[in-house]
Amino acid sequence: MQTMLKQRCQPAVGKQAKAVPAVAPKVGRARNVVVAQAAPAAAKVAAPTISRDEVEKCINAIRFLAIDAINKSKSGHPGMPMGCAPMGYVLWNEVMKYNPKNPDFFNRDRFVLSAGHGSMFQYAMMHLTGYDSVPMDQIKQFRQWGSLTPGHPENFVTPGVEVTTGPLGQGICNAVGLALAEAHLAARFNKPDVKPIVDHYTYCILGDGCMMEGISNEACSLAGHWGLGKLIALYDDNKISIDGHTDISFTEDVAKRYEALGWHVIHVINGNTDVDGLRAAIAQAKAVKDKPTLIKVSTLIGYGSPNKADSHDVHGAPLGPDETAATRKNLHWPYGEFEVPQDVYDVFRSAIKRGADEEANWHKACAEYKAKYPKEWAEFEALTSRKLPENWEKALPSFKPEDKPLATRQHSQTMINALAPVLPGMIGGSADLAPSNLTLMKISGDFQKGSYAERNVRFGVREHAMGAICNGIALHKSGLIPYCATFYIFTDYMRNAMRMSALSEAGVVYVMTHDSIGLGEDGPTHQPIEHLASFRAMPDMLMIRPAGGNETAGAYKVAIANRKRPTTIALSRQNMPNIPNCSVEGVAKGAYVIHDTKAGAKPDVILMGTGSELELATAAAAILEKEGKNVRVVSFPCWELFEEQSPEYKLSVLPADVTARVSVEAATSFGWAKYIGLTGKHVGIDTFGASAPANILYEKFGITVNHVVEAAKAQLKH
Repeated sequence: MQTMLKQRCQPAVGKQAKAVPAVAPKVGRARNVVVAQAAPAAAKVAAPTISRDEVEKCINAIRFLAIDAINKSKSGHPGMPMGCAPMGYVLWNEVMKYNPKNPDFFNRDRFVLSAGHGSMFQYAMMHLTGYDSVPMDQIKQFRQWGSLTPGHPENFVTPGVEVTTGPLGQGICNAVGLALAEAHLAARFNKPDVKPIVDHYTYCILGDGCMMEGISNEACSLAGHWGLGKLIALYDDNKISIDGHTDISFTEDVAKRYEALGWHVIHVINGNTDVDGLRAAIAQAKAVKDKPTLIKVSTLIGYGSPNKADSHDVHGAPLGPDETAATRKNLHWPYGEFEVPQDVYDVFRSAIKRGADEEANWHKACAEYKAKYPKEWAEFEALTSRKLPENWEKALPSFKPEDKPLATRQHSQTMINALAPVLPGMIGGSADLAPSNLTLMKISGDFQKGSYAERNVRFGVREHAMGAICNGIALHKSGLIPYCATFYIFTDYMRNAMRMSALSEAGVVYVMTHDSIGLGEDGPTHQPIEHLASFRAMPDMLMIRPAGGNETAGAYKVAIANRKRPTTIALSRQNMPNIPNCSVEGVAKGAYVIHDTKAGAKPDVILMGTGSELELATAAAAILEKEGKNVRVVSFPCWELFEEQSPEYKLSVLPADVTARVSVEAATSFGWAKYIGLTGKHVGIDTFGASAPANILYEKFGITVNHVVEAAKAQLKH
C-alpha cells in the first residue's frame, strides 16, 4: 500500500533517538520535514550482525576515502559521498546482490549513481567491497589521466559501473531502462514452478539536481505508469546545489509529485545517522511489488565537516587540509590519509563470499530451469549471450528498381518487422508517433503493466527520457536491442541522451523519420536542416541516411551489428525509387559508386548524394552524359563508415585528381567541403525551411535536377 506523506506527527521510519551521533550538534540547521509511516509488519528488517560503533566506523571509512581522494586530486565533489555514506553502507553491505569478483554476474542487482558528480562514493564502495577494478592505487589516481576512477562514473572505463552518469537526470532514466529490462525478461522467462532466473532490483541514488531536470520527471512518469516494482530510488534530499540552498529556486513538494506519478514514497528523516531507518525503508520498498519506490532521505551535504557541511562550499570543491583535519577530529577518525582499518575491510569484503554464493545459487536455479524447460533455457541462453543469431541478416528483404517507390520510413517498417522474429531481443517504440514513424512490431503487443513480456514500448511524448531509457536497456547487458523513434527534428529534445549512447557504447538504434524539408506543410518548426551535420560531428555515432529499400536494409544491418555503437537512421516522409546498384553492401562502406563512366574513363565530375536527393544526382548524371560528359555518381549514406575504409578504397571512390565535385542533400552544406573541396558546390539548404508542399519547397530552395546540372557545369569550367 502506498505510504501517504500527510501524517506529520508520526515517528520517522526506523530508530532515530538512539542513533549514535557522528557529528557535533553545531553541524547543520534544523529543517521542517514530512514524516512517513513506519514500515509494515510484512517488511521485516534483518538485525545487523555488527555493533553500531562498527557500522559507524564503516560509514566513516566511506567518507574519508572520498575526502582523501578528492583532496589529492584537487578537484571533485566530497559533499555527496559524505552525506550518502550511510545509504552506501546499507545498500552495499546489507541489501544488494552482486559479486565483486564477477561484475557481470547476470542476476546481480543494478546500481546507478544518477548524481554522478559524487563518483567517489561509488568508487569507495567498489574498493571497500573488493572490486578488482578499484584497488587503492586507483582511488589515489582519482580524476587522473588513464585511471579507472574518472570524474564521473563511466561504464566503458570501470568494470562494475553499470552506466555512465554525469549530466543530471540521465542516471535515473537509465535506471528505469534497467528495471524495464528486468521486468521484460522476467515476464518472458520465469516460470511459477521453479526458482526465477531473472530476479533482481535496480537501485539508484539521485539528488536535487536530478529532480530539477525535466528528463527525470519524464522517465519517472513512465516508471509509475508501468508499475516497475523492482526500481528503488533513494533521493539524497540535502537541499544544496551549486548556487546555494535549493530554496532559491526549488520549493516544490517532491514527495507529492512522485505520489502523483504513481510511485510509492517513503521518507527517512535522518539520513545522517539513522541506519535502522534506511534498512526499514528499503525493506518496505521491496514489499511493494506493483510500484516503483522513492525513498526521500534527508541528509546534510558534507556531513561531519564542522565548517562546510550544509553549504555549497562542500558540494564541488575539496575540503582542503585544515577542514579535513577538523572533520577527522569531529568524526573521531584517528586514521591517516587513505588508511582503512582491517576490521572495516573485513566487514565489506564479506561481499565477496556472499556474492559468490549468490551466483552459485543462481547457477543452481538455472540448472533446475534448464532441466524442466530446455527450450526456454536455450532461448534465454542465446539471448543473454549477447551474440546475434546466425544468419540473422538474411531476413532483410531486397528490392529491384522496378519495385514500387516508397518512403524510406516505410522501408524501415518492413525491416523492423522482418527482423523482429529472428531477433528476439528487439524491443522499442516511438515517442507518440508510431503511426508516422511506422515502428510497431506486428508480432508483439504493448509493453505495459501486466504485459511486460511484450516488445512494443509506448514512450509517449517524452523524447529525452526515451533515449536515456533505451540506453539503460542496452546497458542491461542481456542481449536486448533497443530502438526508439520520433521525427528527426525532435532529436533536439533528446540530443544529450543520444550523446550518452555514443559515449557509453550503448548500441541503441535511433529511427528518425521526416528527415528534411521533404516533410512539407508542417513547416520550419519540423524541418531538419543542421541535424545531419550535427550528428556527423558527434564522436562514435553512426549517422546513416539511406536511399531506397536496399540502403535502408543496409542501414539496419549496420545498426544491429554495432552493439557498442549507436546508429541514427534518417528516413524520408516522401517516396523515392529504388535506384539501380544501391546495395546493402555499399552502405557498410559508407560511400560507393552507383553509376560510373563508360569503359572506365576518368570522370569529368563526381556527383554525390544521400537519401531522397540521390535520385536528383542520378537524373542530373543522365543529362550531363547526353552532353558528352563523363559522370560518376556516389551514394554517400554514412560518412563515419566511409572514413573507416582504407585510403586506397576512399581514393578509388573519390580520386584526388577529380576536383569537379557536387553534393546534393536537402540539408546544410556544413561539412561537405571535406569531400567536395573548397571549390566544390553543394546543392542544399542553409536557411530554415517553410510551410508548403514538398515539391514546391524543393523548387523554391533550388534543390532540383536542373540546379545539380548547373552546379556540375560550373565546376567543369574551373
